[in-house]
Amino acid sequence: MKNNYRVLTTLLVLLIMMTTQAENSENPLLKPFQDIHQTAPFGEIKNEHFLPAFKAAIEEARAEVNAIINNPEPASFENTIVAMTKSGDRLSTIRKIFFNLNSAETNEEIQKIAQEVAPMLSEFGNDISLNPDLFARVKAVYEQKDQLNLNPEQATLLENSYLGFVRSGANLNDADKARYREITGELSKLSLKFSENVLAETNAFEMHITNEDELAGLPDFAKEAAAHTAQSKGKEGWIFTLQYPSYIPFMKYADNRALREKMYRAFSTKGNQGNAYDNNEIIHTLVNLKLEKAKLLGYQSHADYTLKRRMAETPERVMEFLDDLHQASRPAAEKDFAEVVEFARSEGFDGDLQRWDWGYYSERLKKARYGFNEEEVKPYFKLENVIDGVFDLAQTLYGLELKENQSIPVYHPDVKAYEVFDADGSFVSVLYMDFFPRDGKRSGAWMTDFRGQWLEDGKDIRPHVSIVTNFTKPTDTKPSLLTFDEVTTFLHEFGHGLHGMLSQCQYESTSGTNVFWDFVELPSQIHENWAYEKEWLDRFAVHYETGEKIPAELIEKIVAAKNFQSGYMSERQLSFGMLDMAYHNITTPLTQEVAEVETKAMTPTELFPVVEGSLMSTSFSHIFAGGYSAGYYSYKWAEVLDADAFAAFKEHGIFDRETAKAFRTNILEKGGSENPMELYVRFRGQEPTVDALLERSGLKN
Repeated sequence: MKNNYRVLTTLLVLLIMMTTQAENSENPLLKPFQDIHQTAPFGEIKNEHFLPAFKAAIEEARAEVNAIINNPEPASFENTIVAMTKSGDRLSTIRKIFFNLNSAETNEEIQKIAQEVAPMLSEFGNDISLNPDLFARVKAVYEQKDQLNLNPEQATLLENSYLGFVRSGANLNDADKARYREITGELSKLSLKFSENVLAETNAFEMHITNEDELAGLPDFAKEAAAHTAQSKGKEGWIFTLQYPSYIPFMKYADNRALREKMYRAFSTKGNQGNAYDNNEIIHTLVNLKLEKAKLLGYQSHADYTLKRRMAETPERVMEFLDDLHQASRPAAEKDFAEVVEFARSEGFDGDLQRWDWGYYSERLKKARYGFNEEEVKPYFKLENVIDGVFDLAQTLYGLELKENQSIPVYHPDVKAYEVFDADGSFVSVLYMDFFPRDGKRSGAWMTDFRGQWLEDGKDIRPHVSIVTNFTKPTDTKPSLLTFDEVTTFLHEFGHGLHGMLSQCQYESTSGTNVFWDFVELPSQIHENWAYEKEWLDRFAVHYETGEKIPAELIEKIVAAKNFQSGYMSERQLSFGMLDMAYHNITTPLTQEVAEVETKAMTPTELFPVVEGSLMSTSFSHIFAGGYSAGYYSYKWAEVLDADAFAAFKEHGIFDRETAKAFRTNILEKGGSENPMELYVRFRGQEPTVDALLERSGLKN
C-alpha cells in the first residue's frame, strides 16, 4: 500500500508538471533553464510570461504539498520536513526572478503584475501555513525531536518549520485564520505600493539648471554627470535628481544655499506631499495591521513578535541597547554639531544651521581639518580598479577567483555576470553585479539571489547571487569614479554576497543569508573595515589617468578622517532605529499623525530645527517595504559584532588566511544552520562586547 502510494503520488505530480509544461510550452519560466549553471534566461523572459508562470507554479507547488499531506505513512523528518523544503522550487525561482526585477528593472507593467501577484502568493502561503492537516504532521515530528538524533542544521530546520507554522497562525481558530489571511494579503499589497510611491516621487523630481553660475562649488565630476543626465533627456544645461549619485554631491559641494534647500525639501518630502503617491495613510494601515496580526498570534506588539526570532530577543533589550549607544554617542554628537556651526560662522554663515547646510559645511570642515575631500580621492577609485581590488581581497582571504562570463544572460546591458571558483578550481557561484542608477531601479544598494544553495540527492546546488548599487555612472569623458563611501558600500554588499556565495548547507531555507536579521549584517559590515587599510588600498588604488599609486599621505587622511563626526553619524543611525521601534513597539493602534510619531521618536537624537513637511517615515522603505520592521537596530547591533570580529584580523594580520578560514568556516559557510551566537563564539572564542565598537568609533570614554 505504501509503495503504491509513492508511485501514485509521483505520477500525480509528474502529470501536473507535464500538463503545465504542455500548456505553457513557450513560457521560458516553465521550462528547465538551459543556460550555463541553469541561470535565468533573461533574454527570453517577457513581462507577459510572469502571470501565467506564477499561476502554473502555484498549482504545481500545491500538488507537491498535497502529496505530503496525503502521505499515509506516519509523519517523519524526511517525508514531511525535508519534503516541504523541496516543494515549490519552481515557484521560488519565478518569485525571485520577478521581485528582483521589480526592484532593479521595473516598469508600470511589472508593477501592475506585482499588485496582482502579491495577494495570490499571500493566499497560497496562507493555504500552506494555515492547513491543519499539514501542521499536524509537522507538529508530530516536532514532538519527537529529542528522539530523532538530528544534526544541528536538521534540528534548526525542524525548529524553524514548526515555529514558522505557529507564527503564521496555525493554532488560530477558523475566524482568526480568516482575518489573518486578510491581514497578510493587505500587508503584501501595501508594502509594494509604498515602494512604488517612493520610486515614483524619486523619478518625478528633477532640478534643471541652465545658468552655470548656479553650479558654483560643484566639482567637475558632478557637473559632468548632471550635463550627461540633461543630454539623455534631450535638454540643455544640467539636471540634478534625487538619485544618490546626483543628490549627495550637490548637497556637499553646491555653494548656492537656496538650491541646496530646494533639493533637500524635495528629497525629504517624498511620500508626504498629499498627492497620489502620499504614504501617510499607508503607514497607518501597515503599522496597525502588523499590530493586529501580532495580537492575533498572542504577542503584545509587532516588535515583540518579530524579536522572538532575533538575537536581541525582546523589545526591552533593543531599547536598552539603543539607549546605551545613545548615551555614549550624544556628547560626541553635540561636539560634532557645535564644531560645524562654529566653522560655518567662521566662513561668514549667519543664522540657524539647517539640514541642507550640514553636508556642505561638514565637507568643508573635513577638508580644512584633514586636507581631505571626496573629489581628491575619487580619481583613485575607478570602478574597474575597485572591482579588481575587491576580487583580489576575496582571493587573498578566501582563495576565490572571479571571471566574467559574457555568455551568462543578464537582465540589463549594465549588468555583468561572473563565475566564482574556489582555490581548488571547483565552481562556487554565479555573481551578477548591477552598478548604475536608472529610472527602473529603486535607490540604495542591496544583495539578493536568484537561486540559493542546498544539497539535493548528494549534489551541491550552487547559488546565483546579485549585488545591486547606484554608483556614479561613467560620462563621455570620465569613467565611473567612486566616492570613498561608495567603496565601502561595495565592500558591504560584497560581504553579503560572500555570505550567499560561500554557503555550505543542506537546505536552502537555512543557507546563505537566511539568518537572524540582527546577524545578517555581520558579513557585510566586517568587510568595510578593509577600506581603511593601507595594505589593501595599495593593491589597486591608482589614478585613473596617470596610473600613479594612491599617495601614502592621502591614505593617512582617509584614516585620520575615519572617525570624523562619528558621534553625529552614530546618533543619526540610532534615530532610525528609534523611529522604527516607535512604530512597531506600540501595543494599541496608531492614531497619531505620522509627523507626530516621528518628531517624538527622533527628538532625543535631534540636533537640527524641525523642517515643516520634512519626514523620514514616508520614504523609509527599509521598515515599510523591506524586512527591517522592528529590526533597523540590527545595523548598530552588527557593528558591535563586526568591530569585535575585525579585531581578530587586526591581531593576526588583515590578510591572515587562518583567521579568514575560521570566519569562512564558522560564519560565511554556515548560514542560518545554527544559533548565530554559537557560530560567532566558535569563530571568536567569546561573545562580543561593545568595547571594540566604541574604541573604533572614537567614542570610548
